[in-house]
Amino acid sequence: MTKKQMNGGLVKLVILIVVAILVLSYLGFDLKTFIESDQTQGNLKYVWAFAVDVWQNYLKSPLTYLWNEVFIRYIWSAFTSNMDKIKSGEPTDLELSPSMGVKQ
Repeated sequence: MTKKQMNGGLVKLVILIVVAILVLSYLGFDLKTFIESDQTQGNLKYVWAFAVDVWQNYLKSPLTYLWNEVFIRYIWSAFTSNMDKIKSGEPTDLELSPSMGVKQ
């Protein structure tokens, strides 16, 4: 997906949300009353509790591991190291590595 497609998608989504709110307002639907109702608040609390439970019991451990041991260790460290090399005028790891048959 190109950046232009992503931006167009975001703009379309914002316009769609604004139009939906205008249509609901035209039909007499009060969004504030709906959001503040006890039933809606209860549903939102239920969904939030479910999301917290899924995070704590299923996602937190593997995603924390991926963040710390994969992203930070291999990707972020290499990125910051190469940015420091660029800043000081040294060749980057990519420039020092063999070309592996890739023509530039």
